[in-house]
Amino acid sequence: MADPLEAAPGVFVFTSALYATTTTVITGPGGGCLVVDPAIHPADLSKLAAWLTARGLRPAAGWSTHPHWDHVLWSAGLGADVPRYSTPVAADGAARRRDTMFAQAEAEAPGHDPSLFGRLTAWTPDTLAWDGPGARVIAHDAHERGHGALFFPETGVLIAGDMLSDVEIPLVDTESEDPFGTYREGLGTLAGLAGVRVVVPGHGHPGDGAEFRARAGADLAYLDAVEAGAPVTDERLADTWVRQEHLKQAPLAHER
Repeated sequence: MADPLEAAPGVFVFTSALYATTTTVITGPGGGCLVVDPAIHPADLSKLAAWLTARGLRPAAGWSTHPHWDHVLWSAGLGADVPRYSTPVAADGAARRRDTMFAQAEAEAPGHDPSLFGRLTAWTPDTLAWDGPGARVIAHDAHERGHGALFFPETGVLIAGDMLSDVEIPLVDTESEDPFGTYREGLGTLAGLAGVRVVVPGHGHPGDGAEFRARAGADLAYLDAVEAGAPVTDERLADTWVRQEHLKQAPLAHER
């Protein structure tokens, strides 16, 4: 995990070497902070905890954008009793699939604490209230049911989860009855937000407002091409893993 980028005042983004996975820290008054999607190796979480301690910060709450193994991690160093929230659908999904997801975590980034893995509490209000900047919870079902992005109006920061990435194409929920239509709906919800000045994807790098709009356009163009059965021209497909995911999901646009 590299040293963080301060993407906006009081908003720090760490990027892990594995899958360019991001961790976002939002600081609040009195040394409290909100930690979103801490990832990905146990060593990354240890570095994160040490970085927070060195700066007099302590996690007051955590947020998981969606119930995939790399977004439901935690460590004792971040505080075993810190409340960790997600949308109700995501919390339910994490509880039901905890054993399967933990096996995935052990295969990809072994050594996480099973007692803290995927322990999420459902958050139902539209605004995430904690002892710091308030955030709108933008719930949708693109990429995964119960996906919950956070938008901070004061700073214009959108923590998008696994969407609006500079390194990943739209990755649809292959279990959805309408994978591409559902993704399009969720993308439209995020793209329609007014006042976004910084976008933080779950994998990739933060971008400014212009980049946010460019990524939304690129994602929409990808969906349009796949659903039309047209050739897809997208520089993100140069990555072998991304191209493999594209080849697996593209047929779903015409099967249902």
